[in-house]
Amino acid sequence: MVKNHIKDINLAPQGRKRIEWADNDMPVLKAIRERFEKEKPLQGKKMSACLHVTAETANLARTLKAGGADLVLVASNPLSTQDDVAASLVKDYDISVYAIRGEDNKTYYDHIRAAIEHGPVVTMDDGADLVSTIHSDYPQIIDQILGSMEETTTGIIRLRAMHNDGALKIPVFAVNDAQTKYLFDNRYGTGQSTVDGIIRATDFLIAGKKVVVAGYGWCGKGFASRMKGMGANVIVTEVDPIKALEASMDGFMVMPMIEAARIGDLFVTITGDIHVLRKEHFEVMKDGAIVANSGHFNVEININDLETMARDKILGVRENVDQYNMANGNRIFLLAQGRLINLAAAEGHPASVMDMSFATQALTTEYMVKNKMTVDVHEVPDEVEHWIAIAKLKSMGITIDELTEEQKKYLASWDMGT
Repeated sequence: MVKNHIKDINLAPQGRKRIEWADNDMPVLKAIRERFEKEKPLQGKKMSACLHVTAETANLARTLKAGGADLVLVASNPLSTQDDVAASLVKDYDISVYAIRGEDNKTYYDHIRAAIEHGPVVTMDDGADLVSTIHSDYPQIIDQILGSMEETTTGIIRLRAMHNDGALKIPVFAVNDAQTKYLFDNRYGTGQSTVDGIIRATDFLIAGKKVVVAGYGWCGKGFASRMKGMGANVIVTEVDPIKALEASMDGFMVMPMIEAARIGDLFVTITGDIHVLRKEHFEVMKDGAIVANSGHFNVEININDLETMARDKILGVRENVDQYNMANGNRIFLLAQGRLINLAAAEGHPASVMDMSFATQALTTEYMVKNKMTVDVHEVPDEVEHWIAIAKLKSMGITIDELTEEQKKYLASWDMGT
């Protein structure tokens, strides 16, 4: 059996069912896997991936292995691992996995170190913890790395900051910024799965409630629109004037968080930044306020402020719900310890949308291996984006028009006016 650190290998049968169920709704990735099986574009390449260990990710791992990669997979979040999926990857697919749901911080970084000590030439990240740890603790292997793929908004922010500081030493593809990723994974995937996680955790009626959405990027847009569709009174908070203007024109109330904090019933942070909800907001929240995070890291809600301000807390009043009893007598309910609510309390994005995101990961990995890239944060090539979009449309039974030769000529000219 391949090297691993998982919860229980006996969970594999149920995990395999989940993986196969997800695969039914991932036709684009399946087509890539079938080609990879024949062509072996990743043959002999050691890869390390730090991703959410879910059924959808398992099908990406299968695809990379089919392409010939020698892969190690570790968790990118302590509460997102599906232990049965991890077991199946090890037992049924012979893929090395280091991931246990609920692992502590030491174990989390032990697993990241195991991925690095695998000696990868290509890495794949969901939050940039793997790449940043390589740069800080394993600089001796940087020269052997061809490049990395980054899946999240948070990770791209970190990597661009590294590049601007001159600290980034390897090429990176901003997979998160691919249109087939952020337009679909972020808007439709995060939008739906965040709702799913909140409802599973709370059994909370959305209709009629005041729902505060912190951040109106693609994830925030998706979540806000679904809340609106379920009858919520949606309030958006923003620091970007253009996004705030867009939110207002989309029909949402827009105000500073200190004002929203006084009236909100449910607060969801989706910004990629730190301490979006903090002491001054907790002080004015009404009794029974629910706070949750759908950003990648558990830093958007200042949990230390909650701990300091509360006179006591009750852990596990429901699964994934902790109750903080504040000094003023009000209760604030924190979901999933402030971690990704859609993965900690639910199953993450639907397989259909991850089909496009992971197809992008697989094809960008192939591109990375075949092309020497400069040290930078690169955009996903247009040809990859277009192939995935066309393949997804085909799988949905949708066809579109093509430009006529006359239209192509017109679009390429400048001398044809009115």
